Amino acid sequence: MEPILQFFEFQHLPLHLQEVSRDFSALAHHLVETLPRNPERTTALRKILEAKDCAVRAYLYKNENQANV
Repeated sequence: MEPILQFFEFQHLPLHLQEVSRDFSALAHHLVETLPRNPERTTALRKILEAKDCAVRAYLYKNENQANV
């Protein structure tokens, strides 16, 4: 198993965040299944993880005009 895949698990998240994370997880698993293990695959997985984290934060983002809840 590729250790970084643990960070693509999404079942523990609320449903609205699962929807954001699901496709990133699928892509990460696809790359592990189809590409040989090498530094470039690792870099690709790290960048997908970074993108997933940004997407989740974008979903949760509140601008200054929104009330703090």
